[in-house]
Amino acid sequence: MSPAHPLDRLSVAPGGALRGTVRIPGDKSLSHRAVMLASLASGSSRITHFLPGEDCLGTIRCFRAMGVPIEGAGSEWIVHGQGLHGLKEPGEILDVGNSGTTVRLMLGLLAGIDGFATVTGDASIRKRPMGRIVAPLRQMGASIDGREDGTLAPLAVRGRKLSAIHYQSPVASAQIKSAVLLAGLRAEGTTSVTEPLLSRDHTELMLAAMGARIRRDGLTVSVEGGHELSPCDVEVPGDISSAAFWLVAASIAPGSDLLLENVGINPTRTGVLDVLERMGADITRLNAREIAGEQVADLRVRAAKLTGTSIQGEVIPRLVDEIPILALAAACATGTTLVRDAQELRVKESDRLSAIATELGKLGAKIQELPDGLIIEGGTRWHGERCESRGDHRIAMMLGLAALVTPQPVEIEGVRCTETSYPGFWETLTGLRA
Repeated sequence: MSPAHPLDRLSVAPGGALRGTVRIPGDKSLSHRAVMLASLASGSSRITHFLPGEDCLGTIRCFRAMGVPIEGAGSEWIVHGQGLHGLKEPGEILDVGNSGTTVRLMLGLLAGIDGFATVTGDASIRKRPMGRIVAPLRQMGASIDGREDGTLAPLAVRGRKLSAIHYQSPVASAQIKSAVLLAGLRAEGTTSVTEPLLSRDHTELMLAAMGARIRRDGLTVSVEGGHELSPCDVEVPGDISSAAFWLVAASIAPGSDLLLENVGINPTRTGVLDVLERMGADITRLNAREIAGEQVADLRVRAAKLTGTSIQGEVIPRLVDEIPILALAAACATGTTLVRDAQELRVKESDRLSAIATELGKLGAKIQELPDGLIIEGGTRWHGERCESRGDHRIAMMLGLAALVTPQPVEIEGVRCTETSYPGFWETLTGLRA
């Protein structure tokens, strides 16, 4: 948190249009993966527009602890990769902080190292389910133990010789898929993962860019083990999950007009654009281009009247992280929005379905909580209130932007958590309102 907010509490002034240009911070998912894969490459890779949030900096700390020289600061880093078999046994417990991506993907790499490692995280991480990752890795021969039979962190990993598998994932999850593929890099044979729906494919694209033998056949992706990765300079595009907050904010605040620069529009991540456009949002894609296999564009968004919609089924894996801010859009829309098939939100940094319903409800939103989703009635009569982020960065930012439509300030307890994914978010909001 910046010196402007010495307390973990913030009062956000009500109302106002947003105008200006936003350079969207680097994609969190890609920043994690760039450090991990560059660490496995045989040579040095430069990473630019890296997200210097607490989660991603935690990934750097973990790989340094495994003997990877990483130098730099802020948004530019050089990773001196040690090769596919170069990770060393860490001399300390690997602490991932609040990053579920770090712990889950790293388990796939630790499963095949020559040595032993212990991984833990903060109180939130120690509650989040790890069994879905541990199960396929154990099928490959991994030795992983921990609380409740290795389903909860802290987790202890003894590196083993791994065998390739074909894993039928019960859910569409980029973290499961990535952990298995990363383990497969050092397994004998070809490892493959089949999903019920296509999850985000950043791992496959980056592996391919670094020379891995990757093959996709419909919903199945495979990697051939035993082949070294080549170093690759990575320019990280802006995170569409971060851009989503401004897409909704400009849509609901009358008179708003924003240009969001350098946003990643990977088709496995653009569900939020599809849903907002279906709701009537005024979004224009400009300057479309490709960077290292990832599609990128600038997005112009202007205020618009939104209508309710249905968010369920195949689109959910493409926008699961954006559901909190889409819930705010739905509460500002005309009509009813139905969210289903989103039970995954129960096991994020908070129980996000409960947090959305309860915290937006404090501000006047009419939201019915379902086991796997929400029913959101538009036409809310908003009012200011004191709310709680529950330590969840996406809930905190959603509540802050709700102040754009309330007649009184919104007070938020627990705003430091935004540093995990969007350093400078509150300063950006202030600047755009000015």
